[in-house]
Amino acid sequence: MMIAIIVIVAIVVIIALWLVSTHNGLVKLNNQVEEGFSTMDVYLKKRYDLIPNLVETVKGYAKHESDTLEKVIAARNTAMGTNPSNLDAKIANENALSGSLKNLFAIAEAYPDLKANTNFIDLQEQLKKIEDDIANARKYYNATVKNMNNKVQMFPSSIVAGMFNFTKKPFFEVDSAEERQNVKVNFNN
Repeated sequence: MMIAIIVIVAIVVIIALWLVSTHNGLVKLNNQVEEGFSTMDVYLKKRYDLIPNLVETVKGYAKHESDTLEKVIAARNTAMGTNPSNLDAKIANENALSGSLKNLFAIAEAYPDLKANTNFIDLQEQLKKIEDDIANARKYYNATVKNMNNKVQMFPSSIVAGMFNFTKKPFFEVDSAEERQNVKVNFNN
């Protein structure tokens, strides 16, 4: 009888330790996902701050391109105004902003004086560095999301995840079909 009680107590202790360990692992992964997104958010804020300067520089050279410039500012404002807790909307709005920035640089190609402007070149270099930082932050964020999603979905940790309402997190992915296409290089120009 005493041995049965000891075995039952040992089993209960082992299960309790497993529950606590799994819960703490999920909390740790969730915090890493939040840290990854917060780091990326810092770089996104830097990009938001840089865009008005870039648009103003382009405006001086490309006065009749106001529609594209307005779209860039609108995309920036939408991305900035997105609630960070709504990850799906944040990701979609950031991808829209990235697309509008590509249009802005396409305009710059048509204006040789603009491309030679030192202020524009400096802003473009700053934006390139920020975009690289954002890309690295996205990689880290997506890696932590993968770890979190694995733990949330894989048995037996999925049981604990369900008990404590841990859910899958969205990846920060390119959602535009044109951005997924291979770059076409033409040397005949």
